[in-house]
Amino acid sequence: METRKVQQTGGSTYIISLPKQWAEKVGIAPGVRVGVQPQPNGKLLISPAADSKPLRRKSIDITNLSGDALERAFIATYLAGYDIIELTSPKIMADQKKILRTVCHKLIGPEIIEESSTFVLVQDLLSPNELSIKKAVQRMGLIANSMFNDCILAVANCDEDLASDVMERDDEVDRLYMVISKQFKAIVCGTGFVDMTESSIEEYHDLRMTASPIERIADHAHRIAHMVQLFHPQIDEKRMAEIRKLSDLASDTFKKSIESLYTFNPKLANQVIENQDVMDTMINNFNRDYFDKMTDMPFGTLIAIRTIIDSIGRIADYAANIGEIAIDASIDSPNAKW
Repeated sequence: METRKVQQTGGSTYIISLPKQWAEKVGIAPGVRVGVQPQPNGKLLISPAADSKPLRRKSIDITNLSGDALERAFIATYLAGYDIIELTSPKIMADQKKILRTVCHKLIGPEIIEESSTFVLVQDLLSPNELSIKKAVQRMGLIANSMFNDCILAVANCDEDLASDVMERDDEVDRLYMVISKQFKAIVCGTGFVDMTESSIEEYHDLRMTASPIERIADHAHRIAHMVQLFHPQIDEKRMAEIRKLSDLASDTFKKSIESLYTFNPKLANQVIENQDVMDTMINNFNRDYFDKMTDMPFGTLIAIRTIIDSIGRIADYAANIGEIAIDASIDSPNAKW
């Protein structure tokens, strides 16, 4: 690491020189403005081209890409932070364009702005300042928790319409997860600014880590809702009451895990982790008392109940993972509630 001597000019301003090799590499010349942003840990972040950030452009030949491979290539380019993505081929097939439109709909920001028979031009129109990681993770948690509560309600009432609604909301969680991954990568790679009024780089890391189990919790809510559509399970009141006890504990554990993270409350986080053992005991008791003796039910209902119980347990596991992240995040916080 190079060092620079701090000098004083004008009686009240401190100045340092910038490394010439770096300045030339990033296009800084006399008269050019740069971004200067203090960080919570005392560091100073200097970014070139503060006035007009140059658009990052990527071109991909999709001649031999189709189906999931095309979708994965497009998403990878999006996550890499490119502002303009040009997809080219001697002839772009209708199925390829359909996939690109579908993927754009799944993501936040990219829009097809121009297309022909040989190319599709996509531009990311989302400004990083419009949706912070902190707000995106909060939004993910709210949606995932509502999905979970509603999927259990759909099971209790065998409500296919509500189950369908739950499954559609999973797309919104996935979209937020993608934009969080993209923004975090931009911060790590130095192409994005950290808003010091929101979070430090370390906090952004913890939030990115939290987004993964939230996304998995939403997947399990989707999985439970799918059981309603597949098997239309008719569950008697006694067994449904026990399922509700399990789901209420899982939902409460999930909400407390998010709360412990945002309030730097390791004491609450430890309660969340301890709930995991309580959940395991309750599931074992359910299987012993209700599942192992369920020979009077249709096969589809048996599969549905087994899947529902398994997903509820996994949701509690993922909430415990968030609790562990909350404890790690609390170590350096002066507001930690041990």
